[in-house]
Amino acid sequence: MSTKKISTFLIFLIISFSNIAKVFSIEPDVFVQSTVNRASKVLSSNISKEEKIEKLKIIADETVDVKIIGLYTLGSYRKELNDDQKKKYSILFKEYFLKTFSSRLAEYSNPEIEVTSKKKLNENYTMVSSILVATAKRPEVNISWRIYTKNPENLLIRDLIIEGLSLARTQKEEFSSIIRSNDGNINALFESLRKFIQ
Repeated sequence: MSTKKISTFLIFLIISFSNIAKVFSIEPDVFVQSTVNRASKVLSSNISKEEKIEKLKIIADETVDVKIIGLYTLGSYRKELNDDQKKKYSILFKEYFLKTFSSRLAEYSNPEIEVTSKKKLNENYTMVSSILVATAKRPEVNISWRIYTKNPENLLIRDLIIEGLSLARTQKEEFSSIIRSNDGNINALFESLRKFIQ
């Protein structure tokens, strides 16, 4: 194959993959609505609570940037961890997060969430606003989703702000409190996470 033909072929491949990427990119508001619709389908299905929790864990693992949230919640303490501790924490936090997320969500029979707007903060983040529709048992709740958009083909949730309260920041404060109350011993946090998971 001549150099000219190879160059033409490479250009064709680049153009093709660029078009494929555009086809599979998704807007942040559509991503959020699609994610909550998936969760609602699970919650309204006729399966056990345990089965719902396992399915919700899968959804969370696919759509939430668990690793980055975990690092954020450690705050400045993450700089003090050695490689072995970082590995342990990453595993523990993921199990903790997925169990917390899915268990709380499984309490709802069929939450109806409607996306209302989106606001691009910068090239890396878009804030998507939504409401948890009111029922006879609960009032309307405002929920904002902080979406990491650096890779348009792999959007990820990095925070939920419920009625102005950041869940990631709240988790960070809780972890910091555990570590401080144990004289800065990070292993106290590890033990607390293990107990919750079990």
